[in-house]
Amino acid sequence: METLPTDWLSLLILTFVLGMKHGFDADHLATIDGLTRYNARRQPRLARYCGTLFSLGHGAVVMAIALGVSALAGQWEVPEWFGVLGAVISIAFLVALGSLNLAAVLRAGPDQLVQPVGLKGRLLGSLRQVSHPALIALVGALFALSFDTLSQAAFFALTASQFGGWQHALLLAMLFMLGMLLTDGINGLWIARLIARADQVALIASRVMGLVVSGVSLLVAAFGAAKLLSPAVDAWSEGKELVFGFLLVAIIALSFLAALRLTRRPVAV
Repeated sequence: METLPTDWLSLLILTFVLGMKHGFDADHLATIDGLTRYNARRQPRLARYCGTLFSLGHGAVVMAIALGVSALAGQWEVPEWFGVLGAVISIAFLVALGSLNLAAVLRAGPDQLVQPVGLKGRLLGSLRQVSHPALIALVGALFALSFDTLSQAAFFALTASQFGGWQHALLLAMLFMLGMLLTDGINGLWIARLIARADQVALIASRVMGLVVSGVSLLVAAFGAAKLLSPAVDAWSEGKELVFGFLLVAIIALSFLAALRLTRRPVAV
């Protein structure tokens, strides 16, 4: 878990960046990929907006949690072990997701697009095969019912209580959703474009994103483990959360733009 800054402007910026980073989560990518592929054959116009609808449902739950926790903020003190438990769970999930997506890239045949691999999406089963906007948003809402999302929303609300009441918590939750909406929405559009073409360029683009998602997941997990195990690393990283957040988003976004640029190349005849 990140130690959130106490300066209000820095907190606003960091929350938006964390939302963008959350939108690049491998579980998000995998589920949006599945929803987009399913609808590409049935409702091509809807397929392009699967990422946006998923993110809206996800963000609605985050806002509801933030409001609920902000109402109880004065009656509840976060236990010390809560942050450590959240960090351990986050590291374990990142290692699993990074390893699974790396394996997916290595296993993919020369003529196969690399599909992102997620953990939560497998639990939803047939719910990933829906073709109604409300149901797609519901899938996003169900995704928010996990420890990492719940704890993040709770920490936003508790931090916001230092600056005021529920209005501040709601603003942070909305910024988090907007950051997530940006990355998830673009991802849905990109996947729809990727599915529409099956040439060598699309195959390369899918591998670029697969390797980047895997590498970033493993890198963040390694850094999180180093912070837990080394007080020196933890002390050095204190106060640099905003810089790290921007750096991660920049790496993924640049790779994403490179892959998007590849898919815009004309199909060879």
